[in-house]
Amino acid sequence: MREGESTPVVVVGAGPAGAALALLLASRGLAVTLVERQRDFEREFRGEAMMPSGLEALAALGVEVERTAIPHARPSELEIYIERRLAVRLDASSVADAGRSPLLVAQPALLEHLVALASRYEGFRFLRGAAVRELLVENGRVGGVRLETAAGEQRLAARLVVGADGRASIVRRRGGFVARERGTPMDVVWVRLPAPEDWARRGAARAYVGGGHLMIVFPAPEGGLQIGWVILKGGYGELKSRGIEDWVREMANHASGDLASHLRAHAEHITRPFLLSAATDRVTGWARPGVLVIGDAAHTMSPVGGQGINLALRDAIVAANRLVPALRAGAEPAALDAAAAAIEAERGPEIDRIQALAAQPPKLVLARGLLPRLARSALPFLLRLPPVRSLGARTGGLFLRGVTAVRLSV
Repeated sequence: MREGESTPVVVVGAGPAGAALALLLASRGLAVTLVERQRDFEREFRGEAMMPSGLEALAALGVEVERTAIPHARPSELEIYIERRLAVRLDASSVADAGRSPLLVAQPALLEHLVALASRYEGFRFLRGAAVRELLVENGRVGGVRLETAAGEQRLAARLVVGADGRASIVRRRGGFVARERGTPMDVVWVRLPAPEDWARRGAARAYVGGGHLMIVFPAPEGGLQIGWVILKGGYGELKSRGIEDWVREMANHASGDLASHLRAHAEHITRPFLLSAATDRVTGWARPGVLVIGDAAHTMSPVGGQGINLALRDAIVAANRLVPALRAGAEPAALDAAAAAIEAERGPEIDRIQALAAQPPKLVLARGLLPRLARSALPFLLRLPPVRSLGARTGGLFLRGVTAVRLSV
């Protein structure tokens, strides 16, 4: 890329939202440059839970994960344990939508696949290892980005800059976007370890609720078990200081007997421990003259419900629906700004609803004291009541299928 060279659209961040939008624009014959700060996609943590809503969005991009070489795992059932006792067992087929049930996908491989598909189109360019440092602004309008690359500083002009660069978005910060914090009183510890043979064969996912903790256990797409251990915010540092043996012992204290024994027996095989400081926020006003934010850059999601990647992909679909006509018509500033502003109006209701729903379980699960403990103890009984099961099914359906209809129309 030469100094000062221009392109109609620069997408910053090759996560799910950015890679998907770049693919959609390029496949519609539009020029787009995708900029990614990292040289590869192998970060410590990337969301892997794909719901039917996200799988439908991928299908609109021409990606059927199970027909590709992308590592994936489909849980056969979900088991919910309350105070270490099995309370509910659900068959995965019971929550399928349009033939699709939740799928666990290796996100680094998925992103490489999306970039490879986009690379087939003449108008697509991908800059790896290029960090955006500033937005180029002239007469109050963003007109490109200043990059730092291995070859030195570069300036890239654009009709529209799209920030899809995650929860620490440089585009959000430099663009003057304001986010409203919605509060997430928890941290999440992610670890991997080998899977017991019978567990690997059945492919079950589990959720453990009790004792002020929530633990999610599921088959990792590339083999083994992935564990997400939800704890009160700030608790990880104290626990880690006690050493790995105490750390594993504490996790085992909240698991059923079979998993507890497995954890203790394989403590030395735990790999890739990572602390995710959970956050939930929402930008008000996703678009400004010449610049737009989508995905985590516009709305950082709680890990509850596994919605991040799914909502990001749905953002990309709506963004393409709005932007492609304006870009094909000549990319006039007023038309582009109007199209960009319409994206938030369409996506906002779903984001707001999912964030509100995802905020509720931690209040019950992580709360300490007699009343929360009694409430958790009553859950197995309550879950047997038809009205409660019906409410749970309706709420779960929003996480599985989405709140609003999202269809690719360009």
